Amino acid sequence: MNYGVYGARKVHAQLHREGHQIARCTIERLMRITELAGVSKRKGPKTTVPGPVRDRPADLVQRAFTASGPDQRWVADITYIRTFSGWVYAAFVTDVSPAAS
Repeated sequence: MNYGVYGARKVHAQLHREGHQIARCTIERLMRITELAGVSKRKGPKTTVPGPVRDRPADLVQRAFTASGPDQRWVADITYIRTFSGWVYAAFVTDVSPAAS
């Protein structure tokens, strides 16, 4: 059973295992004619598409992510987590002050 997800490569391999001699290009052509297509892995969200330089905010900390005390500098990040029901977005905001000794 392929549950309707096999592409031409997997169909070709399965038919070959069953003893049928058929070229993969023939399978590709027949699948194209009958409008059959395998299921592709979904790609994740496109996360690194920078805007034009003129539209970016200024780097106010000059990439210096340190601070001598609390509440002086905060940083943020976002990550994408794939789940069975779709994508979940998690955002984090952190104070960069040094840890207490």
